[in-house]
Amino acid sequence: MTVAEVLGRVVDDLGRTVPVPDAATVLGTGAVAVLLVLAPATWPRVRLGVTVVHEAGHAVAAVLVGRRLAGLRVHQDTSGLTLSRGRPRGPGMVAMLAAGYAAPALLGVAAATALAAGRPLLLLWGLTLLAALLLPWVRNLYGLAVVALLVVGLGAVAWAAPLDARVAAAYLLAWTLLLAAPRPLVELARAGRRRWAGSDVRQLADLTPLPAGAWLTLLLLGSLAGLAVGVATLAPTLLARMG
Repeated sequence: MTVAEVLGRVVDDLGRTVPVPDAATVLGTGAVAVLLVLAPATWPRVRLGVTVVHEAGHAVAAVLVGRRLAGLRVHQDTSGLTLSRGRPRGPGMVAMLAAGYAAPALLGVAAATALAAGRPLLLLWGLTLLAALLLPWVRNLYGLAVVALLVVGLGAVAWAAPLDARVAAAYLLAWTLLLAAPRPLVELARAGRRRWAGSDVRQLADLTPLPAGAWLTLLLLGSLAGLAVGVATLAPTLLARMG
């Protein structure tokens, strides 16, 4: 295929609407997402993807508040780091720090909104583009491999998979984002305050009057609210299809 044909195919997918799939697909992908998030064997891999979204949230927020993005890292232990230059204090720094844990839930809500509008293909290509835009900013080899694998995997599904498989993959991604968003915060809470040194919530506490525990609670409630909004967004179309 020529470049023009490839671009034409992608543009067609971006504007294409797809009917909401049957309840078995929507609920089945949700059940699989629950297993992926809760199972000890699969959670580390899911958490790695959540870390990519977390660091992307920091990066996007840094740019939006006028900071200079210096790069990001994703480590094999599923931790990450985003570096930016600018004022060390102030609302911009607070927004950038808070955006990390907020990002998976916000992206999950955006994904649910796209699915409710019948745009699973737009979701797949959008996630592929977002991952591709991160590539130039990754500053370690392992992180580069992880993000590159995301780009290739998402792009392959968006391009080559049968339509039913693409729709199912889009729902699985949306459910996984929504369900996985609170778990890193729950893990942080369980780790205890002694393990919070250097964490986003500790840095937020250093920059604001709120203590780290309050920030953790607010961010956790925000993630749970994102899950609730995502479910509420998908529910009307699902109920209509079941009816």
